[in-house]
Amino acid sequence: MVVNYSSLGQRIRQERQKLNLTQEQLAESADVTTAFIGHIERSERSLSLETLIKISNRLGVTVDYLLSDSYKPRDPQMTEELLQLLDNKSPSQKRALLDIMRTIVKYLPLGEDAQ
Repeated sequence: MVVNYSSLGQRIRQERQKLNLTQEQLAESADVTTAFIGHIERSERSLSLETLIKISNRLGVTVDYLLSDSYKPRDPQMTEELLQLLDNKSPSQKRALLDIMRTIVKYLPLGEDAQ
């Protein structure tokens, strides 16, 4: 997954300002420094998933919303095919398939192709 940190930072700043939150207030909620929030908003630093979740929770938006326009699948055709394979499956079947995929990925040898 490739994240456009410029778009992500702009969206975080935009949502923070809508709520009239300071960088300091958002930083407190995310357990990071005020300077780090500034770096994120200016796309000078990347952030962990854990921090992104804390920020999205404080802003009252989903992680998906913050990443929209940022997420660029490396292979859109493969992504579409995977979605089609899951389309007619029940929730329990989807969970089982996800567990299987996680296990495969965990033990899959990482080569030049893995990114």
